[in-house]
Amino acid sequence: MQKVKAWISAARLRTLPLSISGIIVGAALGFDASCLDIGSSLSLESAMCTGAFYQSPLFWLAILVTIGFQVLSNFANDYGDGIKGTDANREGEKRMVASGLITPKQMKLGMIITSVLTMFIASLLIFGAFGNEHFILAFIFFNLAIAAIIAAVKYTVGDNAYGYSGFGDIFVYLFFGLLSVLGSYFLFAKTLSWDMLLPATAVGLFSVAVLNLNNMRDIYNDAKVSKNTLVVKLGSTKAKQYHYFLLIAGMLSALAYTILNYHSVLQFLYIIAFIPFLINCITVYKNKEPRLLDSQLKVIALSTFAFSVLFAFFN
Repeated sequence: MQKVKAWISAARLRTLPLSISGIIVGAALGFDASCLDIGSSLSLESAMCTGAFYQSPLFWLAILVTIGFQVLSNFANDYGDGIKGTDANREGEKRMVASGLITPKQMKLGMIITSVLTMFIASLLIFGAFGNEHFILAFIFFNLAIAAIIAAVKYTVGDNAYGYSGFGDIFVYLFFGLLSVLGSYFLFAKTLSWDMLLPATAVGLFSVAVLNLNNMRDIYNDAKVSKNTLVVKLGSTKAKQYHYFLLIAGMLSALAYTILNYHSVLQFLYIIAFIPFLINCITVYKNKEPRLLDSQLKVIALSTFAFSVLFAFFN
């Protein structure tokens, strides 16, 4: 039983709502776009549009794939930081490899199994979206899935782990924002529009803000073990300024999309989720003890999830 609890802890379930936020936004907007293109035809696709995006098998397959990528990333992070000694004196929740509850060999096996299962589900998703008719698109998405697996592992694993060189923020923006939102949108709509960059940027920047909070919390320990995150490179003061930028730019991006596609005042209901963002900016500004920022990780992650749900249902 203790082993099961250890694996559940290593999967870090609290990170999952944030990871699926981009899928919810992209799938909802893509579903609406595909239904507008179908119009009032009496085709099978038209009949499917009488439902909602969350009733589509494609949506749930995309959710499962994203969860697989996130769990893999969490396993790899636990493994990479554990064998390098980074987690020996870390703040926040205990990591399994560093504590000895899961051995490095067992964690590597867990990473392999998770990768295989995720790629299998990703293959089902890609075939379901494109079938045999769009081979080139299927090939592109298959390679994106492989790239996501490599990125998840290379964050902390290996001599050239990008999480130790300050590039983690870029990859989080790309995969949690652009790939997640634009990719799921394209699975439904089979096309892209430039304004989709706005909600993709919003989700991406909010996700980077969570990482930035995590790195601000761990700034002293990371500096000691030569984990040169962007926060370590910037220093506490500039990292705080960067944090304000991430949240404010994300909020403005979401508002810009809604203004460009306005049709009802209810579209702005997601502003409710911005209240914790603004309070968080004040909290970060006043913070003098980095370890006290740990509780704020959940605040921003869940606020991003709430934003995504409200944005998806009312835009």
